[in-house]
Amino acid sequence: MDIVTLLGLAVGFSLIIGAIIIGGAMDVFINIPGMMIVVGGTLASIMVAFPFEEVIQAFTAAFKILVQRKTKVRDVVNIMVKVAEISRREGLVALENVQTENMVLKKSCQLIADNADPEIIRTTLAIEINSMRRRHQVGQDVFKRLAALAPSFGMMGTLIGLVQMLSQLSDPKAIGPAMAVALLTTFYGSAMSTLFFIPIAAKLRARTLQEQLHLEIIFEGAKSILENNNPRLVYEKLSSFLAPKERENR
Repeated sequence: MDIVTLLGLAVGFSLIIGAIIIGGAMDVFINIPGMMIVVGGTLASIMVAFPFEEVIQAFTAAFKILVQRKTKVRDVVNIMVKVAEISRREGLVALENVQTENMVLKKSCQLIADNADPEIIRTTLAIEINSMRRRHQVGQDVFKRLAALAPSFGMMGTLIGLVQMLSQLSDPKAIGPAMAVALLTTFYGSAMSTLFFIPIAAKLRARTLQEQLHLEIIFEGAKSILENNNPRLVYEKLSSFLAPKERENR
């Protein structure tokens, strides 16, 4: 799991809840009509703005961020060095039998085994990078739109609450609930946007850049193996992607 992301969400949520509890009763911040306006309105609007499958894709990507461990650049470099060691020890054809869940790495090993031209590998991985960026852009766009919609529906709830309050000034008992809707919907919209939607959109963008870097490392590693499958030379070239403190002396 991505513990840092989970920890950040948990700490932010806990601080908000803690401030509410310290300041008074928790139940005054629970307003069902306000939640219906903000949560229901936001979800309904995003269904109009995007195809249903893209919305599901975005939330699936957000879930993967929380449950999947981030792959480090060092790990990708080490994998390509191991591939170079296999090709050096058993020959390029042996790379056909490399078992991996990474389909891009699998495809690269197949191209190396076929002794493909480096330009073909470059073109293939460029297509993979562009395809990956398009898929990830959908998720980013969905959460950016959610981040804009939630406060807007919060403001809409505020207007509804104010109208209800002003229309019932003659009844003092109705002013309190109407004012609660007016204020809490703005709070709900701001909290959803600031605490969840905006950070998730930023995290999706960071993961896109990270995966793009991984694909570039795979390409450079594949090209190096075709040019000279010396594992040490492959590592020396790929170590340029690493921070100086992460590099090893081989």
